[in-house]
Amino acid sequence: MSKYNFDKWIERAGTNCVKYDFAKESGYSGEELSLWVADMDFETVPEITEALVERAKHGIYGYTMPKEDYWNTVISYMEKEHNYKTKIEWYVNAPGIVFAIALAIRALTKEGDSVIIQRPVYHPFTRMVEANNRKLINSPLKEVMLNGSIHYEMDLIDFEEKIKRHNVKLFILCNPHNPVGRVWTKDELIAIGEICRRNGVVVVSDEIHFDFVYPGFTHTCFASISKEFEDMTITCTSPTKTFNLAGLQISNVIIENQEIREKVSEEIKKSGYDEPNIFGMVACKAAYEFGKPWLEELNEYLLGNLKFVREFVKEHLPKISLIEPEGTYLTWLDFRAYQLTKDELEQKIVKEAKLRLNAGSMFGEEGEGFARVNIATPRAYLEKAMKQLEQAFVDLR
Repeated sequence: MSKYNFDKWIERAGTNCVKYDFAKESGYSGEELSLWVADMDFETVPEITEALVERAKHGIYGYTMPKEDYWNTVISYMEKEHNYKTKIEWYVNAPGIVFAIALAIRALTKEGDSVIIQRPVYHPFTRMVEANNRKLINSPLKEVMLNGSIHYEMDLIDFEEKIKRHNVKLFILCNPHNPVGRVWTKDELIAIGEICRRNGVVVVSDEIHFDFVYPGFTHTCFASISKEFEDMTITCTSPTKTFNLAGLQISNVIIENQEIREKVSEEIKKSGYDEPNIFGMVACKAAYEFGKPWLEELNEYLLGNLKFVREFVKEHLPKISLIEPEGTYLTWLDFRAYQLTKDELEQKIVKEAKLRLNAGSMFGEEGEGFARVNIATPRAYLEKAMKQLEQAFVDLR
């Protein structure tokens, strides 16, 4: 019997919630169902709420820094859940992973230096590279057919050729990959890592989705593969995606290499944002100490949501292809069989289906004709959204 009720709907409108409260400011009517930004419509772990309330009762919220007990909790979680042994001195606090990526770019490259990514990919990678006046290099993922369905792979030949041609200094890896849902195998990570090692490229590995992996797949922390990889890697982790804590602004960045760590730490100090959120720390510690039973049930629920979407699309929207995810709570839907323009597809999804999804083009031109759908929501809400999608496309069957 389930201990947690993920079917429960909690009204988020009116809480200054990005997902629901700013539709009109973003050009939407406000009537759309929201399956876009990657946070969840579920209550977090009860023990996290209890820990936050208990800390709030203290009544004094002064300057705060993490002590050894905090770091030991994080270290234990990384070893038990992700088979990666780390040390206290390797850790750097940051308010979020995008912030950490931006600071790594500033710390380890100069204006005009090349940074490589693999589109379609989480769009802030592009924004952080370009906003910091670095040269964006794209090595697109390859679409291949596997068992009759689209599957994404890294293009190793293109990746290394572009690294050499553009003298790339930094690679931003998405592991697991947002939005296509790949959980890179150890062999794939070794192959891409060896290219980076040979060419002196530092790897920033965004592993925020690492707790969402479907049965049959295994997440590997890139830096855990070898001492050589560990020495050239900045691993970005956070409890915020896993436990629905994005508003608490906390991340734990792992940098074994002392020289790299000192450069990144110095850049964080320059930003003036080198003291963590007091409630973020409390939530992280509680999450990693008490959150596993909740997370296990959540992943079962998400698996059920994925099964529903898979079967619904197959039966009611056969021209849409679901790119089978190996991890994350995001699905990547391929609408290209309809042969619609970007504007026509948006019209169908937003105006007719009355849904707010992430347009695939947000993740690079390789995503045009796709949409990213967040399935971390109560089943009834997801069912309603998929039925609205069906009605909008019924005339194009």
